[in-house]
Amino acid sequence: MVIRLHIKNNRRGEDVFRMSAERYEDAARRHPEVASQVEATIDFDLDHFDESMATADGLVAWDLPTENLRQRAPRLRWIHIIGAGIEHLQPLDWLPDGVTLTNNRGVHAEKAGQYGLMALLMLNNAIPRLLEEQRNRRYVECFTNAITGKVLLVVGAGALGSAVARQARRLGLRTVGIRHRPRQTAGFDEVHGVDVLDRLLPTADFVLVTAPATAETRHLLDERRLSLLRPDAGLINMGRASVVDYEALATALRSGALAGAVLDVFNPEPLPASSPLWDVPNLIMTPHVSSDDALTYAPRTLDLVFENLGRLLAGRRLKNRVDPARGY
Repeated sequence: MVIRLHIKNNRRGEDVFRMSAERYEDAARRHPEVASQVEATIDFDLDHFDESMATADGLVAWDLPTENLRQRAPRLRWIHIIGAGIEHLQPLDWLPDGVTLTNNRGVHAEKAGQYGLMALLMLNNAIPRLLEEQRNRRYVECFTNAITGKVLLVVGAGALGSAVARQARRLGLRTVGIRHRPRQTAGFDEVHGVDVLDRLLPTADFVLVTAPATAETRHLLDERRLSLLRPDAGLINMGRASVVDYEALATALRSGALAGAVLDVFNPEPLPASSPLWDVPNLIMTPHVSSDDALTYAPRTLDLVFENLGRLLAGRRLKNRVDPARGY
């Protein structure tokens, strides 16, 4: 049995995400048994998309033309998206029957855990405020205490949130998770459903947002919920911008109702120069770079692709399946 796989790169995409022929060949050498049963084509944008998809069993891509996909790809059984979020492909009513959709959940974990740890330490040491004072040429002493024993509340206790929680526990933080279906999760002392979020927000020293973008999570942290946080609390968003009401967050930071924030995700991206967020005090912004390892992102993605190719060949359930009804 031979599986025909098409890899669609975005010509203007960053190199960190590129599934080049060289990277594919390196991955094939790491997975020789599976690779011997795969015929792969690698392309940029739509140069040869229809030609390759006419016989493809699998597709690896970030985005794709979804119109009449079943007619264009009659043999297609599997699509792998090279990111964790799939909101750019919503709604998933275009997904043909019998085609499994998977994502890159977990590939980001190591880098994300380290970034999250950095952000926690920055907030705990009042770095957003100190940078604001530096910009204003003011020498203001700001003494803080150790992070040990403080509470990290993670909204979206999946792979990213768990990676940060594991790092946080090394520093002695208590880690509390929120997820759609509460269950024991690595890195967390306790995990709850969204129904108790209002009760938990006032107990948090830090809130980390790693939830996906869905209709249910849009502005999950709105003005009312942000007001439940203590004035000395800090917020980190590494998930999706839509989960937090950024206008309400900016108001809280300007008024001192919240001590500081670190944001890595925005809408739109790139964040335009006209955005009022650039001038918000006590806010650190990074351009969506928290979890994409420059050296290992593509190799780890391809390792995951080869693992699922092996599962496809064996007739086993694929890893990182996306539930179309839930959107993640």
